[in-house]
Formats: sequence, C-alpha cells, structure tokens
Amino acid sequence: MGFKSFAVKPFAKKIARDIQKWSADAVSYQERVFQDLIAVGKNTAFGKDHSFSEIKTYQDFCERVPVRDYEALKPYIERIKKGEKDVLWRGLPTYFAKTSGTTSGAKYIPLTKDSIPNHFGTARNALFNYAAQTNNFSWIDGKLIFLSGSPELEKVDGILTGRLSGISNHMVPSWLKTSQLPSYETNCIEDWETKLEKIVEETLGADMRMISGIPPWVQMYYERLLAVSGKKYVKDIFPNFNVFAFGGVNYEPYRAGLEELMGKRVDSVETYPASEGFIAFQDSQTEPGLLLNVNSGIFFEFIPTEEFFNENPTRLSLKDVEIGVNYAIILNNNAGLWGYNIGDTVQFVSLNPPRIVISGRIKHFISAFGEHVIGKEVEEAMLKVSKDTKVKIVEFTVAPQVNPTKGELPFHEWLVEFETMPDNMDNFAKQLDKEMIAQNIYYEDLLTGKVLQSLKITPLRRDAFRDYMKSQGKLGGQNKVPRLSNDRKIADFLTSYRK
Repeated sequence: MGFKSFAVKPFAKKIARDIQKWSADAVSYQERVFQDLIAVGKNTAFGKDHSFSEIKTYQDFCERVPVRDYEALKPYIERIKKGEKDVLWRGLPTYFAKTSGTTSGAKYIPLTKDSIPNHFGTARNALFNYAAQTNNFSWIDGKLIFLSGSPELEKVDGILTGRLSGISNHMVPSWLKTSQLPSYETNCIEDWETKLEKIVEETLGADMRMISGIPPWVQMYYERLLAVSGKKYVKDIFPNFNVFAFGGVNYEPYRAGLEELMGKRVDSVETYPASEGFIAFQDSQTEPGLLLNVNSGIFFEFIPTEEFFNENPTRLSLKDVEIGVNYAIILNNNAGLWGYNIGDTVQFVSLNPPRIVISGRIKHFISAFGEHVIGKEVEEAMLKVSKDTKVKIVEFTVAPQVNPTKGELPFHEWLVEFETMPDNMDNFAKQLDKEMIAQNIYYEDLLTGKVLQSLKITPLRRDAFRDYMKSQGKLGGQNKVPRLSNDRKIADFLTSYRK
C-alpha cells in the first residue's frame, strides 16, 4: 500500500460509515435538508416573491412554488448576472456552469459556496465509499484520467463560468493533482480528435489505475490507444488499471465492447452528476441502482411522468414514492434552484435505502400513438437481444415513422450501428420486437390493434454516430446521442449514413 492510499484509508472508511448512516434514514435527512433550504431561501428575492416565510410543510411549498424549467427561472438568473445579491440564494454564485439550451440558448446554472461540496464532495465520496467497501485502495497510488470538458473559464459579469466538468477540474485537491492526467494544457483543447491524440500521447506510458468518462468517448480513447501502441488489449498497456468511473449514460449497452477492448472486467462506479446537482451514485458492487444523494443540499421531488404535462400534476417527496414508477425528478437545492425540472426521469429499485435508475428524458420518448416508450425500455430490449444473439452494438437510436411510403402502417425505426452484424436481420428484429412488447404493454396493444406494424431496423455504416456528433459540433466531452426521440430530426439525418 502506497503513502496516499494509506493516508486516505481511515477517511474513506469514515465516509462509508456516514453514507450508511444517512441512507438508512433517508426520509428524515430529506426533511432536514428541506427545512435548511427554506430557512436560507426566505431571505432571498425568490423566497420573498413566493412567501417562504409562510412555508412550514412540503404541502405549503408546493402551493407556493410551481415546477419550472430554465426559461421560467431565467429572469432571476439575469438579475444575478447584473450583480444583484441574494436573488436565488444568499450572496452571489461562485461559478456559473454553462450548458447548452434548446429554446433559451446557453444556460447559466449557479454553483454557490454552499453547493460546491455537493459536486466535488459527492464524486470523492462515491470513489472512497467504493474503496472502503472493496478494500481496493491501490488506484489512489497510480495515475488517474478524467476525460472531461475544457477547464478554461471565462467571466460572465464577474462570475467565473465554464462547463461543469471543467469547473470540477479546479476543485481537485493538490495531493491528487499530481496523479491526474491529462495535463491542463491538453484538457483545454476544444477539438475532440486533436485532444484525443494528445491524451493518448500523454498517457500511453503512465501507470494508469483509474479512468473516468462517458462510455462512448472512453471507447474512442481505448481504440486509439490500441491503434497507436499496437497492443491487443488495454490491460497490456495499463496492467494496474482496475476502476472505471462513469456517468451520463447507461453503461450496460457499452460494457461488452469496452471489456473486450480492455481484455478483462474491471470494477465500475456509476455516478449521476448534472450541472444542477450531483443526484446519485453507485454505493454497492452487488445491489442495483444508484443511491439518492439525500444528505447533500438537494431536496428531491418526484412527478409521475404520465401527469407531468398536466396543469396540476401530483408532486411527491421521497416518503411517498413507489418502486417501479416512472418519475420526472425535480430539484430544490442550495444553489438556489427551486422546483427545477432537469428533464430526467427515474425509477426506484429500492426504497430503503433509496436507489434509482435513470429511465430517460421527459422529452426523449416515443409517444406518437400513445405508447410512451422510454429510454430504459429500448436499452433493456436491445441489451437482452444483442446478448442472446451474440451481436455487438456500437450505438443506436429509435424514432417513429409516422408516414411510411406505399400505404404501410407506421412503425418504430431503429437506426443501429453494429460492431458485428446479426446472422439474420429479420430474426433479430423479431426478437427485438418481442422484447419491446415485454417492456411496454401499450406498444403491444398498438401492434395487435393494427395501429403500428413491427419495428424495422436500419443498419448504419461504421462511425455513423461519431460523424453525426461531429457534424453537430458535439464530438467528445459530455455529449451523447439521445436513445430515442418523438420526431424524425435525428433519424432523418442518420439515414444518410445507411450501411
């Protein structure tokens, strides 16, 4: 055991004990967070506008604070950008996390002195908890790689602003910075392909122990490593590599491909970070789901997805949720986000402790005919069929074809980039359709009612999805292709990449 791991071990053990304590009493901890948020929030402009001084219960809060997205919160953000203090939270934010928006252009999400520990502290806690549970501390003594966005920051009306992953780079403690790769200069490169070449160059001879990043971009890194080194497996380059940390997308569709490139299976630690807050993390190597981060300055609300677009949807706190129900997740936090819809949907797989799986996006679904197919369903269907048929998938997305030619019934089109093609594409499609029926009863009703015909697969050429992302200026970093959409925008573009 090296000096760093020896020094960290007792601290990691304490973190693991703390996590076990609050996760066993999650509802009570959420109530404490709620009361703390209201106590500070009542002295802000937002709190005064929404009568926080009269809020005693969660029901009081729901009656005064509507669910909102960035557009609805933007007037308050603009006041902050003009230098006004105590608008959404006390004082001014320390940072703005800049993200791309759909209708409002760039979004500026505040990170405050109080909310910063939620972001970096939770990432640290997830990894230290893993180490304490598995007694694997060896990764702390080697090199660590974080595939992230540029750490370069700009000032927006006096507030440091950049991508969340770039801001996080500035929070890495000095004792860990000596182990961190790639270099700051390489991390600042904006063009992903140029950056990738430099990352490979800097890391090829390093004693890499942990790698962190979004799976599709880590896969590109692995492939380039092997091409440059001439080695067969990543394990031949990094023999001590033993932990993979990731977030942003479901790992399972990528697991087989990444493990084949690695040449072995390594432990993985899944995280659920967002610019708006670090929501959950994997706390167990044996139990499914991610532990909801109930003791880190976020009070969570949940809205059943079938009610989300209603005028007065049901809003639930943690004590009233149920296993297996699809919920839109709503945040209230110590960065000053109130009743904030981040657009994600989740399902609980455990209530004690509260563990969730990310099921999709509230706007990323197919419901052209009322079927409301979600990301979790298409991912699980594809994962099972590809595993059963020993077919390897690089990437896929699904969209409805509402107006097919030749008088056909409408159908769901699956645009798939295969690593290995099925022996029989028709049989593969039939099995996929069967799995979708098992996942979604409404889909089955539409098939038997002759509203839809069975799904169709459009095979795409190699690197189709990478070329699509590059064409959209979203290659690398934290960007990812939606698994499904309710329109043809992405699908129509991708059909030009037919195999």
